[in-house]
Amino acid sequence: MAKSRKDNKGRVLHKGESQRKDLRYIYQYIDPSGTRRVIYANDLLELREKEKQLIRDQLDGIDTYCSGKATLNYVFDRYISTKHNLKQHTKANYLYMYDHCVRDTFGKRAIGDIKYSDVKFFYYTLINENGLKTNTLDTVHTILHPTFAMAVRDGIIRNNPSDHVMAEIKQGAGKNKGIRHALTVEQQRAFLGYVAESPVYNHWLPLFTVLFGTGCRIGEAIGLRWEDLDYEKRLISINHSVIYMFMENRKSEFHVSTPKTEAGTRLIPMMDAVYQAFQDEYEMQKETGFNVAVVDGMSGFIFTNREGQLLNPSVINRAIRRIYEAYNAEEIIKAKKAGRQPVLIPHFSCHHIRHTFCTRFCENETNLKVIQSIMGHANIETTMDIYAEATELKKQDAIKALEHNNNIF
Repeated sequence: MAKSRKDNKGRVLHKGESQRKDLRYIYQYIDPSGTRRVIYANDLLELREKEKQLIRDQLDGIDTYCSGKATLNYVFDRYISTKHNLKQHTKANYLYMYDHCVRDTFGKRAIGDIKYSDVKFFYYTLINENGLKTNTLDTVHTILHPTFAMAVRDGIIRNNPSDHVMAEIKQGAGKNKGIRHALTVEQQRAFLGYVAESPVYNHWLPLFTVLFGTGCRIGEAIGLRWEDLDYEKRLISINHSVIYMFMENRKSEFHVSTPKTEAGTRLIPMMDAVYQAFQDEYEMQKETGFNVAVVDGMSGFIFTNREGQLLNPSVINRAIRRIYEAYNAEEIIKAKKAGRQPVLIPHFSCHHIRHTFCTRFCENETNLKVIQSIMGHANIETTMDIYAEATELKKQDAIKALEHNNNIF
């Protein structure tokens, strides 16, 4: 039987403990990266207090974190746990995107070993192999960049390896790559006209009329309640949003949230077509049934599916796709018979409709503050970008009108 080691006072030393000739105590251990490390103390009680703290740090991962050997997964989880000011649905979306795109691959790497080129290569892998769009990649970058930034501030790594990566990727992809473009007036009329005349899709007309006529975000539109409408003043109160969020159990469910930004709380005047759309929806639901969903204590929602529940944004986007594909197929045949070029509708989604409304608004209004207020943009630069795009397209029409009306050539 091996003899226990003792100090000069006859006290039994634990495994890893020893006393040097100068009577100082040391504790030797191997850290998670395989490096031998030593703790020093002037007496045995002090040494064992340091050992206890070491064990706590190792259980918490601090020792590994401070050595720069922690994985990106560990650092991200540490970062997201500090974001107490995030809205619940925003935090859930961040977790979903990280788990879906990063955790099982790039997230397993030691953060101290990650370089700029590694991040760039990973981003291009997400684009080229996983099929991520630039806008979606932006969301991934939104959560990775501050994760690395926290590690820099903590002194774990010297530089943020994700700095300027997205700017370089966007530049390489082209200035307009990934930008949502508005439908033209002709395309917008074609889409709404087809929905109105279709016996299969005409039940969608009130919703699409409201979307094209208000510029609401899709969560704001499906969250509208009858009590949010002021028919007398012809105003729509946007005071909340309904979001379909990913939960920790990987299930998804509806929740009520405040608008995306403070500027999102606003009043939108009703166009005549929007006013009539609400009236038509109400009359239709008197026969088919009203929305019976209760979400976070709220009820009386305007738009409903066949089961009397809230509409899922993905269901609406799929409906849009079915409609424009059906329209395009018919339009190609009609145009060929008539000997003309077909008016085809490009791929678009709910958010393209919001962009389309803003573009139409910018084509007819020069006061950027008014546009910003109606759209609920927190940043005037967002409004200015759409205004600049709309104005650029309007230049061609203006020059043609000048030439035609003045007969100057």
